[in-house]
Amino acid sequence: MVIKKKLAYDLVIFGTKGDLARRKLLPSLYKLEKLKKLHKNTKIIGVGRANWDKNTYIKMVKKNLKKFINEEINIIFWKKFCKKLIFCNIDVNYIENFLKLKKILDQKNKITINYLAMPPNTFELICKGLAKAKLNLPSSRIVIEKPIGESLKTSKDINNKVGKYFKESQIFRIDHYLGKETILNLLSLRFSNFLFMNNWSNKNIDHIQITIAENIGIKGRWNYFNKTGQIKDMVQNHLLQILTIITMSIPINLSSDNIRNEKVKILKSLKPINIKNIKKKIVLGQYTKGYIDRKLVNSYLKENNLNETSKTETFVCIKVNIENWKWKGVPFYLRTGKRLPIKYSEIVIFFKKIPINLFKNSCNVIPQNKLIIRLQPNEGIDIKINNKIPGLTSKFNLKEILLTSNYSEEFKKIDIPDAYERLLLDSMIGKQTLFVRRDEIEASWKWIDKIIKSLKKKNQKIKIYPAGTWGPKESIDLIQRDGRNWNIY
Repeated sequence: MVIKKKLAYDLVIFGTKGDLARRKLLPSLYKLEKLKKLHKNTKIIGVGRANWDKNTYIKMVKKNLKKFINEEINIIFWKKFCKKLIFCNIDVNYIENFLKLKKILDQKNKITINYLAMPPNTFELICKGLAKAKLNLPSSRIVIEKPIGESLKTSKDINNKVGKYFKESQIFRIDHYLGKETILNLLSLRFSNFLFMNNWSNKNIDHIQITIAENIGIKGRWNYFNKTGQIKDMVQNHLLQILTIITMSIPINLSSDNIRNEKVKILKSLKPINIKNIKKKIVLGQYTKGYIDRKLVNSYLKENNLNETSKTETFVCIKVNIENWKWKGVPFYLRTGKRLPIKYSEIVIFFKKIPINLFKNSCNVIPQNKLIIRLQPNEGIDIKINNKIPGLTSKFNLKEILLTSNYSEEFKKIDIPDAYERLLLDSMIGKQTLFVRRDEIEASWKWIDKIIKSLKKKNQKIKIYPAGTWGPKESIDLIQRDGRNWNIY
């Protein structure tokens, strides 16, 4: 059920003192205030165990806005925004505490949105507390963050526990990559341009590369990351979500369920990676010390000085195949890693080679046409085509040229929203298109579980790579075995 934008709501943030709330949620809500997207009667209730009053909470919010929004706080909008802020002292381990929240919320005149910016092991406690206080009305919503499980089994367990108290139509599972403007634009790029829509299949595409590169290390997330690794932390959600949007068939319309139905079909069509083919399909890596921006950085094992024997992967490269009529024979090369040379994310579509070279007298090999979708930074789209070099010579000398479109240039007067701004707003209006449905989560875990099980059985070794490089040499070998190369950023 989609609620009209003008309806007021109460947004409850569980874990309001945490890193996610301070860095992303509260700054995004302030920006929505500036854009006049928040209803004047809306309340933002921060929940935590601290013995705070409203003024202490407001001071904390302002301090973090100054730190994270990279702009001066507008006094006019701040005054409006801080009036919406309330703090509620709740320890989620004590179910009776939720009655405090009931006294604050206006369920008769507003929609209640509960944002669980807390670890998954608290989801059941919070949902149970909300239900006990009768705060899980049919109009209420719940927003939950990844990781939603560590396997298919644990994912089902979490979803079952939340599902006891909220229906699927009330649950908004966030993958913040889906809120990025460049990801959203994939739908319009593919389905509003005949040039691409008519050429988007194995008939014309040779292969596709998806890269999410980070130059940072683990920072304060070592304990969490060491139990998780890149496959669970990045591939299971971000990379597979991008893959489904790139490859899904055209939906009947742009409704939430029709889009998500097509994404699930792709996930169910992924060719299994098992003990027979895993060595040819996947490379795992872990960074050693090296240089980032000319500064020496520690190895992964030295980041917290606690574990010298960890086998957790900080880099993963996977060759993926989709077993359906549209994509049969097209390989997808996915890679993501920590402590790579730069931070950037891109999708590169390589179109097939020209079957006959008419220009072999001047060009031995005609470069493949490429469509490059830059997700971050410098969001935009590049198209690489071949062009004749001007001149009076009788030869057709070719040069690869770049047709480029930068979002910052094309939309100078538009402030491109942060992913969390869009996702928060969509949760407020009840739009689930950019949120992950339960069967999507479970289909992705089913595929990932087989990979993890096969890696353990095969005892596949982690390859090392120096920080500041593009991962292990074996990840280059993986794509070069197929006569291809990684796109150079």
